[in-house]
Amino acid sequence: MLKNYEEDKNGLIFQIEKNKINYNVDYVNNSYNNYGPKVDNMSYLRYGFMSGVIQENINSILDVGYGNGSFLNICKKNIDKCYGTDISGYEIPKDCIFLDIDKIYNRHFNVVCFFDSLEHFDDVYFLEKLNCDYIYISLPECHYLSDEWFMGWKHRRENEHLWHFNRTGMKKFMKEQGYELICYSNIEDIIRKPVDLLPNILTGIFKKNK
Repeated sequence: MLKNYEEDKNGLIFQIEKNKINYNVDYVNNSYNNYGPKVDNMSYLRYGFMSGVIQENINSILDVGYGNGSFLNICKKNIDKCYGTDISGYEIPKDCIFLDIDKIYNRHFNVVCFFDSLEHFDDVYFLEKLNCDYIYISLPECHYLSDEWFMGWKHRRENEHLWHFNRTGMKKFMKEQGYELICYSNIEDIIRKPVDLLPNILTGIFKKNK
């Protein structure tokens, strides 16, 4: 294993010592607003995939790390209650409700989304505390072919991406947190091209055990 990284009991790879970056409005602008229509195209793709997999009436949704609000802007056209949380200070879209991160456990959501956000958390072992029916996750798929591969992998991003997931690890992690896998996909690779001829972005939808 590469220095300053460990693999946990579920097969997730995490950075040990870290000096986290500043997630502010400039970060959002650089991460989203410089990519033009590709961002909205991704949001429509995500919304369509969610609707097709869950196939239930979604009345409430929470986007954790909503970025520039593109996905919420699409959701609010079809979903009654749209919530978001983000530490950047970027304004949430009109008609959506902002929640501080410590307030997201106080209400029920049909779906909670983590799009390119879960890997940024200091600790990912908090999903069991969420009161929701489904969790929808999208993040880089880490294949860890070797230390050399991981060192040069474009998504490693030291001090920014603190956790790295593969399919087996994510399924074990989510099961421990109280969720069962419904569907895995690399659908976002339609827009976000594969890396090293390998699947790039891992998408998973999970249902909470009752």
